[in-house]
Amino acid sequence: MDNLTHSLTGALIGQAGLKKKTGLAMPALIIGANLPDVDAACFFWLEGVEHLAFRRGITHGPIALLLLPFVLAALLSGLDRWQTKRGKRPEGRLPVHFGWLYGLSLIGCLTHPALDWLNVYGIRLLEPFSSRWFYGDVLFIIDVWLWVMLIAGTWISRRAEKRGGDWRKVARVALGFCLVYLVGNFAISQADRMANTSFVETISSPPPLAFWERESIGVSGSGSYFIDGEKVGNVPLSACDLETAKAQSEQVAAFLFWSRAPVVTRLEDGAYLLGDARYYGIEEGRFSVTLPDGLCSEPAGS
Repeated sequence: MDNLTHSLTGALIGQAGLKKKTGLAMPALIIGANLPDVDAACFFWLEGVEHLAFRRGITHGPIALLLLPFVLAALLSGLDRWQTKRGKRPEGRLPVHFGWLYGLSLIGCLTHPALDWLNVYGIRLLEPFSSRWFYGDVLFIIDVWLWVMLIAGTWISRRAEKRGGDWRKVARVALGFCLVYLVGNFAISQADRMANTSFVETISSPPPLAFWERESIGVSGSGSYFIDGEKVGNVPLSACDLETAKAQSEQVAAFLFWSRAPVVTRLEDGAYLLGDARYYGIEEGRFSVTLPDGLCSEPAGS
């Protein structure tokens, strides 16, 4: 999911009462909820689509989810000591308890892969022990309705806190609404998959706004992909030597490592474009890569 969703989730959990467990609890929850995305730094050294094979991997796996919260807790605890020595520690801050800081940082970190699992993009939950991708097919990567619930819950809870009301209950109710929304979307995706029994597998892809709808990506027995019944890609995968393509191009190797629904399209200029049915039709080069020459033999329309 997007980082606003991650941040708001950490904030709302804090408003549910956890922010009173220790000083700097809210930074631990909010930063922790975003911490696995430190892998975004890969954009500084990776080229083309290579980031697809790197993102949502090692920093989203079990080892990182245990170590990253420790690093965050140590930094926040060090910040508190540094401010204390210089007389700049806020008077209203609760005493800092390292155990609670680590626990809250861990909770924040764990919400991250849980949310990332919800979309069709995928996440490697077991890295480095396994490079298997996991997919929830529940929400679009940016869900404005979830934004509304998270923002409203956090804002109303903070207003209730300032007025002396039961702000914890407000936040917990908001979290409950979010959970009901997630379960409802999971049920919609399940119903969509059950309605497409003619395919070997159906990827149920939620749209950006109409959460009650699904773009059904069907997988045929031959490995072809169909979006709402219409075939995508005009060249069979079997017509291209993808193993040689991976050996010749790091871009192709990275793309195929990430791709869940690979499709090949022969362009008007004769080039062969390797894409993914989940992001079919998106700007060329963002979720696609051109195959090396001479590795595909099937003409367009076959």
